[in-house]
Amino acid sequence: MHAVSRCFVTRALAGGALDRLAERHETTVWSGDLPPTPEQLRSQLAETDPEALICTVSDRIDAAALDAAPRLRAIANYAVGYDNIDVAAAAERGIAVGNTPDVLTDATADLAFALLLAAARRLPEAIALVRDGGWVTWEPSRDLGAAVHGATLGIVGGGRIGAAVARRAAGFEMTVLTHSRSTETTFEELLERSDFLSLHCPLTDETRHLIDDDALTRMKDTAILINTSRGGVVDQQALARALHERRIAGAALDVTDPEPLPADHPLLQAPRLIVLPHVGSATVTARQAMTELAVENVLAALEGAPMPHAVSP
Repeated sequence: MHAVSRCFVTRALAGGALDRLAERHETTVWSGDLPPTPEQLRSQLAETDPEALICTVSDRIDAAALDAAPRLRAIANYAVGYDNIDVAAAAERGIAVGNTPDVLTDATADLAFALLLAAARRLPEAIALVRDGGWVTWEPSRDLGAAVHGATLGIVGGGRIGAAVARRAAGFEMTVLTHSRSTETTFEELLERSDFLSLHCPLTDETRHLIDDDALTRMKDTAILINTSRGGVVDQQALARALHERRIAGAALDVTDPEPLPADHPLLQAPRLIVLPHVGSATVTARQAMTELAVENVLAALEGAPMPHAVSP
């Protein structure tokens, strides 16, 4: 017989892997329609006293949250990025942290390219035109978008998702430039040459507001920005100004800071902007696989084994 541990899960997750966890350990799943607030999270952690936690990117797992769960031994983040977790604080407490890499790569890359195409061909505006009764005839010079085939795509970040986007760009015979620590293309060159700029870097102190006023000014006035990484990589006030001033041609975002954006947020008033509610990994296949990986991380840690998908402090 294996020892039974307590587990707390901050959201109901797709697939049947949570049932497998519940068969082996006492598992409590947050039942609210919205993610727990920081206060609710700390309260739940203190009440359930878990040894393992499965959380999402909506949950801020800081030192205060960790202090509320003194027996915690494992945190499985339901995401690839883990900037929502104070990994150093977890390491100080001997808490293992894991993520869900690989399984959402293609879903996120698909969405990044869908955003690129939608922004390039101004699809939201065309859809609105039809719905609003503005389509009265075929127009030779209205709703003109940007050509994608043969254009130059700049990718910030040389990881799995950026590489997957580059593979999709090959089908459109695009010139692909990548900027990362291991490439020779400078960030400045990428900004100046790209017709489309797609962000696929983690959010760190180094990348926070990487796309600021200076970066946006360096971009072509015909360029389009795509962000499916983290909202904090973009200075949203600077982006709003650049769009209003037509310094770039458009932007398509799956991530924002904060999430969700308030309905009256100034960024939402900017022209030629697409904003989605963080659905990069939102396919049945990807989300079920993410649950599997999160559960694998927890089960391994509770058995005293290394997490199969661990992250380093």
